[in-house]
Amino acid sequence: MSKPVLNELRLLIGLDRQTTSHNEKIISAFGGFLSITIVYWLTQLTLDVGIIDSNSHFLIIASMGASAVLLFAVPHGALSQPWAVFGGHLISAFIGISCYKLFGQAPWVAGLAVGGAIGAMYYLRCIHPPGGATALTGVIGSASVVQLGYEFMLVPILANVVAILLVAFLFNWAFGWRRYPAHLAHKLKTPVPPMPIDRQFELTQEDFAAAMQELDSYVDITTEGLTDLMELAKQHAERNTTHPDEIIPGHFYSNGKLGSLWSIRQVIDASPAGSNPQKDKVIYKVLAGAGDYETGICLRSELHQWARFEVIKHNNQWLKVSEED
Repeated sequence: MSKPVLNELRLLIGLDRQTTSHNEKIISAFGGFLSITIVYWLTQLTLDVGIIDSNSHFLIIASMGASAVLLFAVPHGALSQPWAVFGGHLISAFIGISCYKLFGQAPWVAGLAVGGAIGAMYYLRCIHPPGGATALTGVIGSASVVQLGYEFMLVPILANVVAILLVAFLFNWAFGWRRYPAHLAHKLKTPVPPMPIDRQFELTQEDFAAAMQELDSYVDITTEGLTDLMELAKQHAERNTTHPDEIIPGHFYSNGKLGSLWSIRQVIDASPAGSNPQKDKVIYKVLAGAGDYETGICLRSELHQWARFEVIKHNNQWLKVSEED
């Protein structure tokens, strides 16, 4: 086969080029080893061996093993965060057990449990793929799992989830670039100095590849997907590059920046219309991003210069008002 054909085949099957170092791969593997060892050990301590047989141990560990892959290979991924792990397993276990109690053990019941778990995780914002295995275990688990009923949610599931989250927090804390949860890694990261305002540049595929390699952490998105996402973001940015026409009390505004520099402010109060420009002040509260939960006061003209566009919250996302209309 020619090289272009092989490259196209590689992209088609999703065989992306690795950007993580050997050191990162070894750390991830060791974290998985350590977490499952501790979870399995705690399972043996907390479960009555007379009730749970060895086969049930295997089924439980299979679900936690999938979580370990996410927590230690992709610690900053959305599917790996604490609420996703906690909610994903506990909610899925509840749905799996409920399906068995209501409908018994049948192929379609197994499908209903997994499908129901996916839907619930979606709406409760805790999508965690291993949760599907947990829901399935509640339906097709051994007789000992069925005998536990809803106790299965507490011991062993809750015990296993708490143990693996604790190991993930402590283990990843030892490595500055892997701090877990992801919010800690972002919050404790040294801010990058902003680029000069008059600097003109165009991000390229090579820039993304270099950035992902420098990040040295598995990113659950291909460089192609990342560049497509950035291109869409640039198109959105080009639709509105001016400042808002006026600053109105009660409305929300964004500075339009990226990363740690991004911020959303709501105008809480403002001077009466027609005030002296030197005394025309507004009181604002930061609702998201840099300076979250802080309040401040400044001239209306200063906030107008800071604000790039007005925004509104829709489906838990901040969107430009023009996009919402």
